[in-house]
Amino acid sequence: MRSGVVAALAALVSASLLLPAGAAPRPAVVPLPERMADTGGGTQLITAEAPAAGAASGTVTWWDRRGGRWLRTGSAPARFGAHGLAEGRTRRQGTATTPAGLFDLPFAFGIAAPPPGTRTPYRRVHADSWWCQDNASRSYNRWTEPLPADCRATESERLAAYDPQYSHALVIGFNYRAPVRNRGAGIFLHINGRAATEGCVSVPRDAMRSILTWADPVRAPHIAIGTTGGTLALTRY
Repeated sequence: MRSGVVAALAALVSASLLLPAGAAPRPAVVPLPERMADTGGGTQLITAEAPAAGAASGTVTWWDRRGGRWLRTGSAPARFGAHGLAEGRTRRQGTATTPAGLFDLPFAFGIAAPPPGTRTPYRRVHADSWWCQDNASRSYNRWTEPLPADCRATESERLAAYDPQYSHALVIGFNYRAPVRNRGAGIFLHINGRAATEGCVSVPRDAMRSILTWADPVRAPHIAIGTTGGTLALTRY
């Protein structure tokens, strides 16, 4: 009996040391996906979070939904457009902004072979692989091989020229299913270059490889891009 009283007193002392006098217990931190309006309906999610709309850097985190809860699987520093983020529905091409919103991830591609374990459909880059960004072309915001006659090279990206950025990449489904001219083209999640991007999201090489081996098309992964608060807050998407 005496030992039980001693144990109880010890527990009370320990608890009192954890909290200042009169302080209420700290509320549990609710994972970001739990606070979002929409996560795409799948059980995998990538969040790309900037501290403010004008920020060119932030954090990418990938999450798994298991047992009815969102669990953080990995995280890495991220880079955004040189001019920060812009609302995806009204973004203009050529503004060096990363579109905010919730998007699917149609397929992966790369100059290098896919990391072992990659399940997302993966397309290898060849010398004549291009991403057409010419607003006048029928191939606007599409991979083309070779470059079609109606798509100007000066308005497009020759994918093989972007190494290390496109050693591994995921297509972000921004303006992809039904492209709107002048909205933007060629928005990817890819490996870091030397500085901020022209509108993509980039992460270190090891993080990109980890994301590719983690993503499972059966689980319908999406990416949500936004800010910590304000009009582009991730919790709005």
